Amino acid sequence: MTFYSTNNIPWYEFRNSINSVVINIGVTSIGNHAFYECTGVTSVTIPNSVTEIGWAAFSRCSSLTSVAIPNSVTYIGTGAFANCSGLTSVTIPNTITSIENNTFAGSGLTSVTIPNSVTSIGPRAFEGCTGLTSVTIGSSVTSIGCSVYFNT
Repeated sequence: MTFYSTNNIPWYEFRNSINSVVINIGVTSIGNHAFYECTGVTSVTIPNSVTEIGWAAFSRCSSLTSVAIPNSVTYIGTGAFANCSGLTSVTIPNTITSIENNTFAGSGLTSVTIPNSVTSIGPRAFEGCTGLTSVTIGSSVTSIGCSVYFNT
């Protein structure tokens, strides 16, 4: 198991004063824990050059309300949007083949549409999403992990 330290997050000490995240065109990956606990972030702009969103990249960004993930993204890491309690809307592109463990756990999602490109949904992917009232699962899903909707 890999553990991380907040010392490895470049702007962690400024996390409470970051309100907006704009990823520059040309960036291809948003790193693990990149914006972890940036509780003031209300908006995120992700360009079409990004192909990966790392583990817990936006975890605990409690003021984030919506995210449009571009079609260039093919991988969203474990817990990428976990505990984003204000997150009520997300667009999952049809380039994603797997929803990883805890990806949206504890978020404020009220509805979610999982595109036909997704074949698996990992354990606890939507655990604790207490406002979740509508889930549309694409026709290609062949594997759903344990406790996916636990405490919803």
